[in-house]
Amino acid sequence: MLAASPHLVLAQAKTSPKAATAGSETRYFTSIDGLMDGSADVILKETRQGKAVTAAVLDVCYPADKTSDRKDRFVVNLTASGQSLSGTTQSLVDKQPVAVKLTQKPSADSFDFRGQITVGTSVTEVTSSDNSDMSEKEFQDSQTVDDGISAAPKTFSDVSPEAVGVRIKLDAAAEFLKSLKGQDVEIALSSLAVTCDAMRAGEQTINLTVDPDRASALIAKAKATPGVVNAGWVAGIVEMDRAIRFAAADWREGDKINRDKLATTISNVLAKSLAAKPAGASWSPITGKLKLTFKRPSPLYPALELTDVIEVTALVSPDKPGGSDSLMLWVSAPVTTTTDESAGAKLNLVDESTADEEPEQRDDSGALGALAKELKGQRWDADNSVWK
Repeated sequence: MLAASPHLVLAQAKTSPKAATAGSETRYFTSIDGLMDGSADVILKETRQGKAVTAAVLDVCYPADKTSDRKDRFVVNLTASGQSLSGTTQSLVDKQPVAVKLTQKPSADSFDFRGQITVGTSVTEVTSSDNSDMSEKEFQDSQTVDDGISAAPKTFSDVSPEAVGVRIKLDAAAEFLKSLKGQDVEIALSSLAVTCDAMRAGEQTINLTVDPDRASALIAKAKATPGVVNAGWVAGIVEMDRAIRFAAADWREGDKINRDKLATTISNVLAKSLAAKPAGASWSPITGKLKLTFKRPSPLYPALELTDVIEVTALVSPDKPGGSDSLMLWVSAPVTTTTDESAGAKLNLVDESTADEEPEQRDDSGALGALAKELKGQRWDADNSVWK
């Protein structure tokens, strides 16, 4: 993990031997087309007197290797000499030597760059045209990043009750993650990758999934952890158009939700709506999700007596943090797999769709409406952002 100052580019620019003086102007490039095979995230800050560049700082974040999402980064002060910009430094993660030699030429309303960037033994030829710059204000406005964390949401209409985000300093992230070993919590693998934005900010957001009953405790524990900047709920699996709110009183035993009673009720309603037989129900001890399985004869090729296996995921929680007199139920769209469960030798069936293809959205036979009726619940009015 890399610790970096949130304003490393600006801090280094201030220490440049040719600091900004009266009448100078600061301009930024947030991309240089084609740099390092188009895979680099670039910020070039220039101090200019009129049209002449007097100082520059180049900040480049790039893939550290071709087999993972791991990033490296270098920040180099460039010496300006006419149209030439040059400087040397060391990359921040792998400590590779870096040398930059660029020529910048104005071209109508844009700029052309030519030259070389050497990182370790790798040399990148720079040939980039039509690059536009921006003002200090435009740059600062473009750097605003929302981590999506809501530390104290009023309800779970904008964030999801099982989804937790923890924004933490990079140098503290490893210890925090190690503390989660053996805990009933899922960690999103994608959030472990330190992005270029995270490297520049010196902070990253770790995305976690936990049983809604334990989310508040996890957030409180995270907030007390050294290096944590913010912790709270984030967007997750819950989509409000597939959510139902209903009174909690009939579904609680003490302060706990009667999950067996609720699972049986949901399963019976869905079985009727899907014209299928219940084939299993289980609650995840980690995420609190309810997995329901149903089976029915497949209409695909009746003579083969195939079986449709239907899976539905559900999640139930209070409709807001801190407890409530109402519960919120979210139910996923049904996912159907066709198998051969007939007696004797079986057909080996394979679904040829790929992971990149969007699953076909099929009618769930009025299941949500039926559940809302059974639970005496309300559906979400997206137009007015209220329960109806």
